[in-house]
Amino acid sequence: MKPNTQQLNDLTTQVRRDILRMVHAVNSGHPGGSLGCTEFLVALYQVIMDRKEGFDMDGIGEDLFFLSNGHISPVFYSVLARSGYFPVEELATFRLINSRLQGHPTTHEGLPGIRMASGSLGQGMSVAIGAAQAKKLNGDNHLVYSLHGDGELQEGQNWEAMMYASAYKVDNYIATVDVNGKQIDGPTDEVLNMGSINAKFTAFGWDVVEIPQGNNIEAILAGMAQAKAKTGQGKPVCVLLHTEMGNGVDFMMHTHAWHGKAPNDDQLQKAFDQNVMTLGDY
Repeated sequence: MKPNTQQLNDLTTQVRRDILRMVHAVNSGHPGGSLGCTEFLVALYQVIMDRKEGFDMDGIGEDLFFLSNGHISPVFYSVLARSGYFPVEELATFRLINSRLQGHPTTHEGLPGIRMASGSLGQGMSVAIGAAQAKKLNGDNHLVYSLHGDGELQEGQNWEAMMYASAYKVDNYIATVDVNGKQIDGPTDEVLNMGSINAKFTAFGWDVVEIPQGNNIEAILAGMAQAKAKTGQGKPVCVLLHTEMGNGVDFMMHTHAWHGKAPNDDQLQKAFDQNVMTLGDY
């Protein structure tokens, strides 16, 4: 049975605590984008995707997800663990020597739920398109999902992939872009202004869905349902998810400063005070 909105919000709060704890423990990692995408990944794994029990790399007969902006691994690891892919206690090994939970996800360590190594930005769309085409060749009607940063779109490989997906009518694929307007060096509009992302995807032959409230569970569920309804119609689908970097922790919001910075002891406690434990810390 699918969780209700309150249960999803409770899980979101707990995932935030996981993110903060993981990054603080090793004084390393990327909390800003992780916190901004928490609601989305919780909704994706708990409600939106059709998943099988267990994990295998073939992924036949189920929906697949590929994280392209791999630096937001803390939120990915937490959601995977709390969705049953591996023990929640393993989150305590984040970024440690010989851990399966490295700073960027890797398939080399054999971590359940991880389908691609995603350290270099710009490559996830290409991988996801290949997986989507494989599903078509296998007669598998399930969907492929991916997540990208808006700053990541400055990488040229994305645009080649976008042209390819449209030209070859990869219509079983939904690419979500985390539009938070920030990247490591500052606001995306100042680093490299891309203009209208919606207009660009549309011009490249994609269907586009906007989710203005990208940190609201119900808005995400409604927007992703709209995106799913557009699949199978000859076009790939792009979801523009408008989020706030550092969402849920007031001093991390409205700035790019927490893209890749860990909180100190006092900051961790302040963040915890704003995100009271719901499901139990690891």
